[in-house]
Amino acid sequence: MKYGFHLCAASPRVLIVLHQENSTPGRVGLELQKRGFNLDIRKPRFGDSLPETLDQHAGAVIFGGPMSANDTDGFIHKEIDWIKVPLAEQKPFLGICLGAQMMVRQLGGTVGPARDGEVEIGYYGLKATAAGRSVTDWPAKVYQWHREGFSLPAGTELLAKGTGAYPNQAIRHGPNAYGIQFHPELTHSMMVRWTTTGAERMKLPGAQQRRDHFAGRFIYDPAVKCWLDRFLNLWIGTAQAPAHPARLNAAE
Repeated sequence: MKYGFHLCAASPRVLIVLHQENSTPGRVGLELQKRGFNLDIRKPRFGDSLPETLDQHAGAVIFGGPMSANDTDGFIHKEIDWIKVPLAEQKPFLGICLGAQMMVRQLGGTVGPARDGEVEIGYYGLKATAAGRSVTDWPAKVYQWHREGFSLPAGTELLAKGTGAYPNQAIRHGPNAYGIQFHPELTHSMMVRWTTTGAERMKLPGAQQRRDHFAGRFIYDPAVKCWLDRFLNLWIGTAQAPAHPARLNAAE
């Protein structure tokens, strides 16, 4: 009976947009799967299409990448333009780092480097605003990997501020569209990969050294993990498999 039901009534999907050939959704993907969602992973940079509607999805997440939301590549423009779909349909949307910057561009805001050219690569301070505290508790430090930040477009709420070169760290637009500059999806293996393949970036002004990344993870990651758990519960909850006539047939 249970086997027949699972074949005929698939769990809701979350659209996952990634930007590099070997990218993964990390901890965010794992937590969504734990909540019963299937992951519909697409990479427009490599030719994948994006849906015209999210009627068949519970929500969408656009992740980060080494490119800029200001780049002229076709897939960048395609993704920025597509974000109007979840915004118009008021479906749960989450932009992480580049994904947040793309949402800001869609909303008419700007993306660019800090005035002094500093980057944030490592763990940096985070402070919730009054609006942010009304949503959930926030960690004191979060993992960053970026050299650009975003403005606060009209109609968005600032939920969390950074204590460093990039003040806008978490925003909300409408009932359920969020953009965050930091990386709660980071796993230990992802940190190993990023700090190895991106070692040159740790020479940029403001970047922390590799050893400090791992020391910071030991200290700060448990609070980030707890924050992500609370946030995902608020943002998208738990999957509910759709009702299907085949369930009755399988029970007969």
